[in-house]
Amino acid sequence: MLYYLFDYIEKHFNLPGTGVFQYISFRAGAAAVLSLIITITFGQNLIAYLRRKQVGESIRDLGLEGQMQKKGTPTMGGIIIIAGILIPTLLFAKLDNVYVILLVTTTIWLGLIGFLDDYIKVFKKNKEGLAGRFKIVGQVGIGLIVGLTLSFNNNVVVREPADPAMQTEVVTQQQEATYQNVKSTKTTLPFIKNNEFDYHSITPFLDRNYTWIMYTLVVILIITAVSNGANITDGIDGLAAGTSGIIGLTLAILAYLSGRVDFSNYLNIMYIPNLGELVIFCTAFVGACLGFLWYNAYPAQVFMGDTGSLSLGGIIAVLALAVRKELMIPLLCGVFLIENMSVILQVSYFKYTRRKYGEGRRILLMSPLHHHYQKKNIPEAKIVTRFWIVGILLAILSLATLKLR
Repeated sequence: MLYYLFDYIEKHFNLPGTGVFQYISFRAGAAAVLSLIITITFGQNLIAYLRRKQVGESIRDLGLEGQMQKKGTPTMGGIIIIAGILIPTLLFAKLDNVYVILLVTTTIWLGLIGFLDDYIKVFKKNKEGLAGRFKIVGQVGIGLIVGLTLSFNNNVVVREPADPAMQTEVVTQQQEATYQNVKSTKTTLPFIKNNEFDYHSITPFLDRNYTWIMYTLVVILIITAVSNGANITDGIDGLAAGTSGIIGLTLAILAYLSGRVDFSNYLNIMYIPNLGELVIFCTAFVGACLGFLWYNAYPAQVFMGDTGSLSLGGIIAVLALAVRKELMIPLLCGVFLIENMSVILQVSYFKYTRRKYGEGRRILLMSPLHHHYQKKNIPEAKIVTRFWIVGILLAILSLATLKLR
């Protein structure tokens, strides 16, 4: 909104300084700062309100050290994160940008699903919360919206040479004129020479016009997997918020590089027109995660609940899809993947051994993985810090794939 206001002022009144809103870097920085201010100030008020309303977390005794001390800690704090993302985005981003619209829609959509789940748990005293099938329907629904939009919206394009044989690592000004914006089913595949993968290659027997079907199914799978991964990771103080902030910052860098013709040409990566606006959303996302950590770091004063964790995972998934780095998710979101896999392997092995030996056996002391380390009496804050370090290393490796081919 402020972008349009200052754009109008600049064009009609030519006031000095108003042109600064044309720069993505300025608006991204302003969004991050405002997001931090909102989450820290609004967070304090919301926590006090939740305490008055006795909106506390019900804790199931798993025999973990310090676990029962968290009983009654306010939950549904994901509202803080959502406010910290949406308000700066609505103020500083171009609201007619298709990528911004998709991310705002995803934030609200999954936030509402998570809020409903938390509401049932807290106010209806139903520990199961929203039935799993309804969560899946919600995730599939937003997956369909994202998949179909990215497939058919005319503003979702990539920039390619009219003659593929002319593509070189360094693009001259003469070659620049031969490039054009085209609809494409290509995405980034890390660690390979040309660094690209075409979804049409999965179903070469189908006409290219039907590739959107395969792509939409992939989108649904990715959004469901990553949002559930973030939900599982949100098990100890500060883990999900800190990890998500690291991932969000990495995606902000990738969006900035892919959204600029000069950097994308220099790095020989896909140039995606209109993508630069996502940097404003990403910095607001990072600011919201950091601001939430102010209250969620050990010992937590508030939990994000499903309101926050489902939103964080879904946002990360859609960001990766928009930047065309979704095949990098197993690397970039490695912490979420490990947490998810630890649960799947634990449950699968338990069921297998129960059928074979008559009693279930476990691979880990407890799943998800962070509970395994808690069972080994490692302090909660140390577990979180080590997981953050792993997340940072994975983020650095993800950025390194821009040149590691």
